[in-house]
Amino acid sequence: MDRLIAVIKREYLERVRTKWFIISTVFGPVFFAAIMVVPGLLTVRNMREAQVTDFRIIDATGTGLGGRVARTLRDRAERDPARVAAVTAGAALDSLADTQVIPTALSEVAAAESTATADVMAGVTRGYMVIDSATMSTNSKARYAGKNASSIGEMNQIEAALRAALVSQRLEAAGINSERADSLSRVRTDLQAERITSKGRGGSGLVSAIFGFVIAFLLYMMIILYGQNILRGVLEEKTTRVAEVVISSISPETLLAGKVIGVGAVGLTQQLIWLAFAVGVGTYGMGMAAATGQMTFTLPHVTALQLVALVLYFLLGYTFYAALFAAVGAMCSSQEEATQASQPVMMLLVASIIMVQPIMTNPTGTLGTVMSLLPFSSPIIMPLVMSGTQIPAWQLATSLAGLVVACIGSIWVSARIYRVGLLMTGKRPTMKELMRWIRYA
Repeated sequence: MDRLIAVIKREYLERVRTKWFIISTVFGPVFFAAIMVVPGLLTVRNMREAQVTDFRIIDATGTGLGGRVARTLRDRAERDPARVAAVTAGAALDSLADTQVIPTALSEVAAAESTATADVMAGVTRGYMVIDSATMSTNSKARYAGKNASSIGEMNQIEAALRAALVSQRLEAAGINSERADSLSRVRTDLQAERITSKGRGGSGLVSAIFGFVIAFLLYMMIILYGQNILRGVLEEKTTRVAEVVISSISPETLLAGKVIGVGAVGLTQQLIWLAFAVGVGTYGMGMAAATGQMTFTLPHVTALQLVALVLYFLLGYTFYAALFAAVGAMCSSQEEATQASQPVMMLLVASIIMVQPIMTNPTGTLGTVMSLLPFSSPIIMPLVMSGTQIPAWQLATSLAGLVVACIGSIWVSARIYRVGLLMTGKRPTMKELMRWIRYA
């Protein structure tokens, strides 16, 4: 036990005392906020700034729907908040380009499309939309082609304008005058979702979803960073022959346990510092917002059980992956080999993080339930699901139990590989040789 404590203390202090730990601890929240918040803000800004210009509508409906779509696009562009603010500030803006509407008979649509395609290729227009009898049917189908077809913001604006024009035209056909129909089709809604748990109201649903994503992403990053730290440490000791000296006085299993616990303690320390910082800043910010009357949302309510579960998922998830990374480091003799050999482990983590977005859209669905129970993905997915909805006790208990069993298995396998591989040099072992190490170590 004394030797284990000595290894843990060495691994912990060796990393905590470095300037990189201090820098990452201080600027880590800023970095994570930048990579998670800034892209979202830029996406929203680009979506809002997208303007539909040099646009042609081939109208084969015979009802004047194309002209209504063009007017809707122009009206929305003129009411755009950014444009209104710029005009108010005295900025000189180019006039909005008129959308060109070409009434066409159904038999001439193909020829009109060929002409429009040639104009797009020549740079005369950016794109064109075809509306015909299929647009007037129940399915309301339309076709678009152009250089800006991959612009999500512009396509959303065109689709929204087409939808509003169809609603307005159908209202007018039902006997409502055109002005009234246009005003009814411009209705905007603002739905504010709030969670309700068995304990009562649980705060904003959107804030809870964002909080869950942040927690999942942080756990993913911490497991990768400190798991890779274990791999590099083991590989360095092996390649520099330090391990040969160390294991002369301590067993490989004790050395592995000390490394995993020591580096894990560093990660836990960093996360606790970040948590204290986030709570302090959040409390101060919410207090200032309330004092100035600008309170617009409430922070998500985190129970003691959820906090304990988050810590357990980090520790168990880190232990599971750290043991695997240590085994990879022990069986490799160079950084290039370790990078290749660690790909299967990395794929398990990547498979978990790429499922975050679809699970956020439906945290109570089958995908979220299954991924929260699988040991390799539960450390990332379960905190996300817990933040988005209230889960049954059996699901949490099953997930933790499965993760504990997986940790025991990974530690058992990794310890046997570690015992043999730490002193092996030369060619990376094959799968058959690894199975022999595990069987006879």
